[in-house]
Amino acid sequence: MLWKLSTTKGNMLVMNKRLIICTAFLTVAAVTVISSCSNNRSTGLEFARNMYDPIGYNPDQPNKNFKDGKTAQNPPAGTMPVGFDKYDIYPNTNEGYLAASAGMANPLPVNVATLEQGKTLYLNMCSHCHGNEGKGDGSIVKLGKFPGPPSYSTGNSSRGGAMKDLTDGKIYHTITHGVNLMGSHKSQLSPEQRWKVVMYVHELQKLQ
Repeated sequence: MLWKLSTTKGNMLVMNKRLIICTAFLTVAAVTVISSCSNNRSTGLEFARNMYDPIGYNPDQPNKNFKDGKTAQNPPAGTMPVGFDKYDIYPNTNEGYLAASAGMANPLPVNVATLEQGKTLYLNMCSHCHGNEGKGDGSIVKLGKFPGPPSYSTGNSSRGGAMKDLTDGKIYHTITHGVNLMGSHKSQLSPEQRWKVVMYVHELQKLQ
């Protein structure tokens, strides 16, 4: 009999604990729901507010740090956005190609260092089609699946004129935008790297 009473008592304690826990949980849930609905402007409980509040000013915010009181300021004179290519102003058209020829000149000095760098870039990025000496006999062409590009020294351009007469602007424009089967190399070569390749291509134009 005593065993039965102690067992019954234990079961009741367990049930009471469960009831208390459930009641407490439901109470907290009800209070949370009621409090969140009572004020439409309330954002509820917030944790680590500084993690999602921006420290910096928004562009359209007033800002006492500047004389005109604005956050958005004009960039200083002579600066340019990150990644901006000041040479990429000629469209990918034949008119843009001709305009680049007339309006662009290589800004880099011609010396041993830049020529060697241009050669390395050319061999890594261009020779598989154009060939090591620019004769249009690269490793991909030798597979026989693609027609070879014209030789820099003896061939004729698909856009008119001899390849050996291609100007800085025409070569740069072609590297940037691509032509025929040649794709754009704008994402693979920075503007400075493109100019170095242009410099080395001029050396290949002289080969016979």
